[in-house]
Amino acid sequence: MITVANRIFVHPEYAEQFEERFKNRARQVDQMPGFLRNMVLKPAKPGDPYVVLTLWESQEAFKAWTESEAFKQGHARSGTLPREAFSGPNQLEVHEVILDSLE
Repeated sequence: MITVANRIFVHPEYAEQFEERFKNRARQVDQMPGFLRNMVLKPAKPGDPYVVLTLWESQEAFKAWTESEAFKQGHARSGTLPREAFSGPNQLEVHEVILDSLE
């Protein structure tokens, strides 16, 4: 299993719009083979990034998602916030899960 964390830096005045965007997301990823879970984490401290965290069965499943038509459709809505809503570039991190306390 892998996790993919997309750290997204959002100016505080756009936080509510950003959160609404995820609450009303296209849900394209939910149907992808190998997709396990999606969480959007709100920063406790203003200025820290939001984290969009997805869990996947494998690196191959995640890669298939990023190359799919569903990915393009799901991200086509990303233009709903203006460029100035973001205070820096996204940071993508991929990790392999070596321990899961739920297993």
